Amino acid sequence: MIAEHLSACKTRVEACLAAQLKQLPQGEGKLTEALSYSLNVGGKRLRPALVYSAALSLRSDFNVFPPSLTPLDLAAAAIEAIHTYSLVHDDLPAMDDDDLRRGQQTVHKQFDEATAILVGDALQAWAFELVTQIDTLPADKVVAMVKELAQASGPKGMVLGQALDIQATGVAESSDYLKQLHTLKTGALIRASLRLGAYCMNAGPKERRALSHYGDAVGLCFQVVDDILDVTADSATLGKTAGKDKEADKLTYVKLLGLEGAKAEAERLCEQARTAVADLPNPKVLLELADYICNRAN
Repeated sequence: MIAEHLSACKTRVEACLAAQLKQLPQGEGKLTEALSYSLNVGGKRLRPALVYSAALSLRSDFNVFPPSLTPLDLAAAAIEAIHTYSLVHDDLPAMDDDDLRRGQQTVHKQFDEATAILVGDALQAWAFELVTQIDTLPADKVVAMVKELAQASGPKGMVLGQALDIQATGVAESSDYLKQLHTLKTGALIRASLRLGAYCMNAGPKERRALSHYGDAVGLCFQVVDDILDVTADSATLGKTAGKDKEADKLTYVKLLGLEGAKAEAERLCEQARTAVADLPNPKVLLELADYICNRAN
C-alpha cells in the first residue's frame, strides 16, 4: 500500500508544481529552465507525501485525493520547493561539492554555479509565495503556516543544521551534537511538512503535538538511515555519490555508533514515531511511512 500511496502523492504534488511553473516568466534567460530542471529530475517527494499523510491521519473518513485539496497541494509544493533549494545549494562546490543528485547531474554541473545559486534563492522565495496563495483557510492559519516554514528552513532550522554540519566535519563531537545537527538539518523540514498538513485540516494543538513528535522521530530516523546507506549502498542505488560522508570525514551516526549501533538507533526512532501517532483517528499510513523510512534502500 505504501508504494501506491507515495506514487499518488508524487503525482499530485508534481501536477501542482507543473501548473505553478507555467506561471513563471518564460523565455527570459535560463532561470526558469533551471528551476524546472531542479524540480523535475525526480526524487521520492517524501516531504510532500508527509503533508498529505498528516491530513489523512486526522480524519478516518478522509479521501486524500479529492479535487478540493488546493491548500494541501500548495503546502506540499512549497515544502518540495524548499527541499529542492536545499539540495541545489548543498551540492555546490562551497558546500558538499557533488556532481550527482537524484541520478542526474547537479544544477551547477548542468548549468553553472551562478545559476545554481540563483535557482536556490528563487525556490526559497517561491515556496513562501505558494503558501500565501492558499485562500480557503483563515488568514491566521496561513500566517502560521508561513511562520512554520520559515522557522523550519531558516536560521532556527535547516540552515543552522547545515552550518553545524560544516563545523563538525573532521571534528570529534558528541551524540548530543549530532542529534541537534540532524534534528535541524533534516528533521526540521520533515516536522514542518506534517504540521503544514495539520494546519490545512484545522487540527487542534493535541493533534499537532502528536504529529510534531512523529516528525522529530522520523526526521532523525531518516538521517540515521542516510548515514547507513552512505556506507552500504552504491551510487546508482542512491542517485547520489556514495561514500561522500566518509571521504569528507563528516560526523555521522555510523562513525559515532558503528554500523550495527546506527541500525539499532534507526529501529528505536521508528518505534518512537509509531507510538507518537498511534491514537490519531487514522494513523495507518503514517505507521507504514515510519517503517518505509527506516527500511528504505535509497
